[in-house]
Amino acid sequence: MTKMTLGSHPFLLGFEQLERLVEQASKGQDGYPPFNIEQVSERGYRITLAVAGFSDDDLSITVEDHKLVIRGRQPEADATRVFLHRGIAGRQFQKSFVLADGVDVKGATTENGLLHIDLERAEPEKVVQTIQINRG
Repeated sequence: MTKMTLGSHPFLLGFEQLERLVEQASKGQDGYPPFNIEQVSERGYRITLAVAGFSDDDLSITVEDHKLVIRGRQPEADATRVFLHRGIAGRQFQKSFVLADGVDVKGATTENGLLHIDLERAEPEKVVQTIQINRG
């Protein structure tokens, strides 16, 4: 029996890169910081990351080649502080999400230690194209 992948299905033309995108999106992802993805409307999405302890200046959000990249980096801890127990993670992080064509970042806000990133998928244009048949 032959294994058929999504990129090799005969009726799905031009989707060869889809499998590469899925592999790329899953590489190097750990559980920190925890996050939620929710659908807030028919074409709207919200990604929420738990970023307690990070200020707005410690966070950066970029879109690079259809990839949403969220980075967090806190300044070095004050050497004079002595922790008897340190259970609050303050390490740097990078989270990446692959965005489909037509998905745009609409904005980002922080609230109560949470970073909210709002996305919206554009309404696709309905295109009908008539192809002229030429004689060979």
